This record gives sequence, structure tokens and C-alpha cells, in this order.
Amino acid sequence: MIEESILEDRELFKRLLLQPGVLEYFPMFDMREIDDAVRIWEIFARQKASLTAVKDGNRCGIAFLNLQGYKKLAHQCLLTIAVDEAFRNQGIGTELLRELCILAKEKFKLEMIHLEVYETNPAKRLYEREGFTEFGMHPEFIKEPTRYINKIFMQKTL
Repeated sequence: MIEESILEDRELFKRLLLQPGVLEYFPMFDMREIDDAVRIWEIFARQKASLTAVKDGNRCGIAFLNLQGYKKLAHQCLLTIAVDEAFRNQGIGTELLRELCILAKEKFKLEMIHLEVYETNPAKRLYEREGFTEFGMHPEFIKEPTRYINKIFMQKTL
């Protein structure tokens, strides 16, 4: 089931970001940056632009719209999505993404949503399946101790 996020879901979002390997696909590095990300999520949750997945009574995923505050940009926005590792590959990410697209189009009157995904992220297949197309790439976006990772930009017209 997908429902509107509640502010108490801040702990869920933080827990999702802290799961092993997750930060490999997000730009945050330490607890200060994770806490900043959670505070940013709260802004969009208060605007009712965040959805939470619930399966068998477990709150297990979050997807939200990073709404634009500028009128010239208000027709589009970036999305963020995270699913608990114990619930991946069960269609939860797909449902969150589909419901987020409906919310974006119907409630916020968005014309397009976009996302940023690192080339190493297996979720890229989900985005392609759901109609997102690649429109650019930022080479060597992330610098790790032994390698660089490219960031891919994808979008979907609603």
C-alpha cells in the first residue's frame, strides 16, 4: 500500500539512508549530511509531496518530489526514492514511482519529473522500465578513493 508520508517517517528515511551500501547511490557522506537530507525531506513532506510504502504493516520505502520554489521551474522537479533492502525486488519501488508520477501530475500539475542516478545503481533498470529516458551524463561526478562514478540524468514527461 502507498500512502501519504507522515512526519514520523523521518526515522524511516534516515534508516533507509543508513542501510549498508545505500550511500553508494546517494551523495551524502556522514551523519551531518544525512540529517540535512532528512530535514530537506521534511520540507517536502509538509507540502504533501512525499509517499510512503507499507507492506504487511512495515513502512518500507519513501519517494518524494523535490518541488521547485521558482515559478519558472514549477512545471518540473527532481524525485528521490529509497526502498528498504529487505523489501527490494518486490514491486515496491515500481508502485512508489507510479504513484509519485500520479501525485506529480494530478496534485502538483507537473509536466515532467527527472532524477539523477549513478551509473552503478541497479535501480536504473526500474527507471527505464517506467518510461524514464536518459538525457545527459555528468562524467566523474563522484570521487571515491579508487575510482570515479558517472551520474546519469533521466526524465519522464507526465
